Amino acid sequence: MKRIFKMIGLSVAALLFMLVVGGWLFIKLSPEFGGKPSSVQKESFAQLDHYQNGIFVNLIPTSMDMSFSNILSVMSDYIQGIPNGAPDFTLPVESVDSLSLVDPADAPTQITWFGHSAVLLEIDGLRIFLDPMLGNVPAPHPWMGGNRFYEQLPISIEKLPPIDAVLISHDHYDHLDYGSVKKLKEKVKDFYVPLGVGAHLRRWGVDESAIHELDWWDEAQYQNLKMVFTPSRHFSGRGITDRSTTLWGSWIVQGRNDNIYFSGDGGYGPHFQEIGERYGPFDFAMMECGQYDKRWAQIHMMPEESAQAAVDVQAKLMMPIHWGAFRLALHSWTDPIERVTTKASQLQMPTTTPKVGETFTLNGSAPPNTIWWKND
Repeated sequence: MKRIFKMIGLSVAALLFMLVVGGWLFIKLSPEFGGKPSSVQKESFAQLDHYQNGIFVNLIPTSMDMSFSNILSVMSDYIQGIPNGAPDFTLPVESVDSLSLVDPADAPTQITWFGHSAVLLEIDGLRIFLDPMLGNVPAPHPWMGGNRFYEQLPISIEKLPPIDAVLISHDHYDHLDYGSVKKLKEKVKDFYVPLGVGAHLRRWGVDESAIHELDWWDEAQYQNLKMVFTPSRHFSGRGITDRSTTLWGSWIVQGRNDNIYFSGDGGYGPHFQEIGERYGPFDFAMMECGQYDKRWAQIHMMPEESAQAAVDVQAKLMMPIHWGAFRLALHSWTDPIERVTTKASQLQMPTTTPKVGETFTLNGSAPPNTIWWKND
């Protein structure tokens, strides 16, 4: 009997050892985790007031630590699940013809939402792709995350026309996707990313000359566009030990006629008002709304705060993003859009709710507002 118990114990120990070693090798060798900023970069980061003790920090105190009771409650909620956590019908995804994406310089600004935070912006004859996460699972391995709510993208990466620039808000998997970058990199002329995020792109084979890393409030002239990287209240990281070692933020794209704001991810804070005062008003604002919870409200806005943030940045028209593609939190999949549109109406903030793949123009006909998330 002792020999049997000993054999069982050795087997369990061997299995645990293999799991630990396998996990370590996966993290070390798998390209999905990206690269790390160089020691030279870290030395330059250390000169910044929002880089402390080897990590970036937010403009105002922001805690991501939860109490033990909160951790238990989150685990319990995930185990129990939530009603209406994902669509129970086929979503009405519109197909995009690559020929329709040929945007002449004098054409009005055109928007195409790919779901979640992926948005193709065509402005002044240039194509700008914001957070083009076009993969099926926002995780380093398909076993580690849930699938996209819809199987087919509006247009495959292979059929996309050339992209002038990609803008990345931060390096979380639902915004920066290894597979998407690998397929897109030959189509993209330039990548504009937060400080430190260039290390991921370098590991993935993006040419050094195409990578441009920006700090908060940095401005870049891209042909006839002015692009500004502005703060958000969030964090970063793709592995176990690299939390906040790269920067995060939001983007402004200013063209000849239109001023565009893209919030990236983050909790509510005074930075929205500062952005509005310094660079507003904005003709169009894409505002994070989804994947929130009261237990982590400091790093993801509640829907009512998303509507208020649009007011703060002085937006003329708001489009909720960061919803409609993945389940990454414990609310129903329609909760974000229902709550944010209700609050926006109360604040008299005009809102557009396009279908995934639906293309519309600014300053043209009325923006789309169909209630497509209801299966009537």
